[in-house]
Amino acid sequence: MAQALVIVGGILGFLGVGAGAFGAHAMQSRLEPARLDNWKTAADYEIWHALATVAAGLAAAYWGSDVIVAAGWCFVAGTIVFSGSLFIFAWTGDRRWGAATPVGGVLFLLGWASLAVGVFLS
Repeated sequence: MAQALVIVGGILGFLGVGAGAFGAHAMQSRLEPARLDNWKTAADYEIWHALATVAAGLAAAYWGSDVIVAAGWCFVAGTIVFSGSLFIFAWTGDRRWGAATPVGGVLFLLGWASLAVGVFLS
């Protein structure tokens, strides 16, 4: 499972860098500044939590903790929900997607707390 987290983290990092570049170049002239800021926030959080996912995978491999593995999957799910909802909102302007964003934020918080607890208990 630890190896899967590192692989998924690498994929999320790749996609986050691509999304950031796409936003900076292709979307800059198509989106109003506030929606472009949402796009940038989504890409930034995706990249940071891709790194967190890789770190959780490496930590899980070292400590062998199921709690750390759960942290990594919280980062993955949080990225999909948080960044995904912001990307869709920025692209479409449909504010209904904003309701999902805090759920992703809670998943990020659970991931960070689980990572700390998992390492502490190991």
